[in-house]
Amino acid sequence: MPEAPEVEALALFLRERLTGHAVTGVELVEGRALKTRARPLEEIVGRAVTAVTRHGKHIDLDLEGVHLGLGFGRAGWATWGDEPADDDVPAGSAVIARIAFDHGILGITDAGEWLSVQLHVVDSADEVPAVAKLGPDAADPGFSRDMLATALGRRRKQLKALLQEQETLAGIGNAYSDEILFAARLSPTAHASALTDAEVTRLYDALHDTLATAVAERRGVPIAQQKAAKVAAMKVHGRTGEPCPGCGGVVEDIPGTKGAGQWCPSCQGG
Repeated sequence: MPEAPEVEALALFLRERLTGHAVTGVELVEGRALKTRARPLEEIVGRAVTAVTRHGKHIDLDLEGVHLGLGFGRAGWATWGDEPADDDVPAGSAVIARIAFDHGILGITDAGEWLSVQLHVVDSADEVPAVAKLGPDAADPGFSRDMLATALGRRRKQLKALLQEQETLAGIGNAYSDEILFAARLSPTAHASALTDAEVTRLYDALHDTLATAVAERRGVPIAQQKAAKVAAMKVHGRTGEPCPGCGGVVEDIPGTKGAGQWCPSCQGG
């Protein structure tokens, strides 16, 4: 799943390449991905990109007042090239849509077992339902410790699930929630309501440092290599059975996640 650092890198990539360029043609390969049926993708043809912004794990293309919202979901991503050839699409992915410009083609892909990519043609970014209900952006440099404390509240919800709740904190998914909790040395199954003030501070420092580092490291990485760069940077996520980089113990699957999340029981509270 692309999360805030990868989507931020993609937004920067698209901003640099698309701003000022007009859409010359569109192809919607998978019709189910377009969620605004009354507003076809053809509405953006002939319009130039004036801004590219990230909203959590979503991207908004402003095309002279008409907006194209890109939601990548669990397994969506993008390609960029001179030709719309299927050979450019990562293995296991399917082309969902192609958006042609005078200097290249933006492809939207999905690699999931079920369709997760969503496209919206709207008048403003917040008309996309998933964007409208986003909480504060966890990767925003202005995100503060007080904002995290407010988001956590005194909720009896496990930390891993809460970190991934987009209405609470935007931009964090499965992988970075594991990495943040490992850096904070907090159990993924601990409840937010049980955290002390010192633990909230520790969680904030881990969140800020983990996301800021990832955003900086992903910047400039070719979009086709973003997934590999993310995987290589993980310390515990996806590393079941490997030595913990903190204590030398063994990284294990988080109970109840069916292998989707990982932690170090020795470092993170037994």
